[in-house]
Amino acid sequence: MVLLFALAGCKEEMKEAAVEETVTTEMAALTEPAHAPLMADKTAETTQKIIKNANLRFETEDLAVTATTVNKAIAKYDAQTQSDVEGSQSYELNRIMEIRVPSRNFEAFVNDIGKGVKYFDRKEISSEDVTEQYIDTEARIKAKKVLEARYLELISKAKKVSEVLEIEKELSAIREEIEAKEGQLRYMKSRVAMSTVRVEFYKRLAESPDATVSYGSKIWNAIVSGFNGLSSFFIILLNIWPLILIFVIGFIIIRKKLKKRKNHV
Repeated sequence: MVLLFALAGCKEEMKEAAVEETVTTEMAALTEPAHAPLMADKTAETTQKIIKNANLRFETEDLAVTATTVNKAIAKYDAQTQSDVEGSQSYELNRIMEIRVPSRNFEAFVNDIGKGVKYFDRKEISSEDVTEQYIDTEARIKAKKVLEARYLELISKAKKVSEVLEIEKELSAIREEIEAKEGQLRYMKSRVAMSTVRVEFYKRLAESPDATVSYGSKIWNAIVSGFNGLSSFFIILLNIWPLILIFVIGFIIIRKKLKKRKNHV
């Protein structure tokens, strides 16, 4: 009986040692980077992922009418207004609208806004191909999830507390990486699905140097300017009247002395 118990104890210890060795070996293998899933996913076919943007600036005769035209296009093409700001700069009133448009309607939306515009001060259309980045991010998420599943299987085999803690540490790091990559992927999906269009339109004020001014207005402005200049001159004289008084008195004294000398000669 003693011999049987001893043999049973030896077998249990050997079994635990084998499990510990298996866990250690598998953990070491799992810490190595897995390149195969990434390479396999990169070879898979996928549709192009394009991020489109537009930046438009033009002059208008009526801000309200142009804003109505833009809002009609927003409703027509299922777009969304992100921001709408009205303001003024030197000699002009302006309105800046930032709009998110479904990518399938991007070109039609830009063309609708451009109808009736004589010329654009700025018309920038850009596109960025993020297909490779999109595929790479998706593949890395899949690879990390496979690794996470393998660690979850491995934690059930661990016997020591130190092994469990080590596996949980690795799992925590993997989950953080998965969440970060999923956030990047969601952002790219949003940018690809909805294009950004920035529209700035403005109206020049009458006081603008480029605005046309009538000949009569120019004459009146000149008269007003001359009157203002004369008023400023009199104000300056009033400010320096003591100096003028001293100058006049000095002039009179010098003149009298010169007359006396002339009479003596």
